[in-house]
Amino acid sequence: MDIALTTRQCLARFHAIREMVGNTPLLEISFRFRGQPRRLFAKAEHLNLTGSIKDRMALHIMESAYQSGHLQPGDTIAEATSGNTGIAFAALGRALGHPVVIYMPDWMSQERVSLIRSFGARIEPVSRQQGGFLGSITLTEQLQAEHGHIFLPCQFSNAANAEAHYRSTGPEIAAQLEARGLQPAAFVAGVGTGGTVMGTGQYLRERYPGVKVHPMEPAESPTLATGCKVGQHRIQGVSDEFIPALVKLEQLDGIIDVADGDAILLAQQLASRLGLGVGISSGANFLAALQVQEQLGPEAVVVTIFCDDNKKYLSTDLLRSEPVKEGYWSPEVDLICYEAYRRAR
Repeated sequence: MDIALTTRQCLARFHAIREMVGNTPLLEISFRFRGQPRRLFAKAEHLNLTGSIKDRMALHIMESAYQSGHLQPGDTIAEATSGNTGIAFAALGRALGHPVVIYMPDWMSQERVSLIRSFGARIEPVSRQQGGFLGSITLTEQLQAEHGHIFLPCQFSNAANAEAHYRSTGPEIAAQLEARGLQPAAFVAGVGTGGTVMGTGQYLRERYPGVKVHPMEPAESPTLATGCKVGQHRIQGVSDEFIPALVKLEQLDGIIDVADGDAILLAQQLASRLGLGVGISSGANFLAALQVQEQLGPEAVVVTIFCDDNKKYLSTDLLRSEPVKEGYWSPEVDLICYEAYRRAR
């Protein structure tokens, strides 16, 4: 039986949770591309509490909601998500004594479903016939309308999402690079809600006015480029079915597209060559960052995100043999080693 904590107890617990989220290492990855030495930088977000960058957003949204009074002890948290956000809200919500209900498209990996349930949250699967991602959002709104004490994080439109990365991810990247005498030439991140690329990008642009900020999406489903859902892809967590309200394409540089098979191959290499167990979107982000580096020059300091760990993909194509297709970049990448930089808070 759930026992609601007092507001004071919840705010005290935020301190402990905060120590488990963020302050992740920045990885300097050395490799050869077409025989030439290169390096790219990636934030190791798979080392957060539940294994993804979504912990940052979930923590900040909940803390902001407590401070504003929109979230009260004992309220039910209900969110529409493709997985990582649901895992984050399930873990953090339960840590604060909240019942959690997650509405999730029924084609997400079984690992994500199992992880959410392991934290004591309830899952409501949503089929394509019920509207998929957009249907999930509608169902959370219906739940709130029908019942009292329901808090909707609204990750796709909540400004606190991007603010989380403006306050944490961006400053951490800047500090970690500057400690080594470096400045970013570009930042690249896949777009799910858009919070990471918008919030981190805003901070980096204010600090380094010339920095490029590029969104990444799957080549098989170019939602950003077309404005609507087109095709299907295997990079879970990005390119859902619409352009989120947080995303302001006019404030970003060119969209970078990556084939999902290419992303799978690169993610497989990161694990088998470097021991970095990351998800498919991390492979996609690496390849997108490499494309941007090709545009800016081989010495350009380009930063991206390793969004989550590979444990959420054990039943997916990440763990299967993936054919190499013409035009893929991953076969021309020879990963060598990495260094990890962590700067204390």
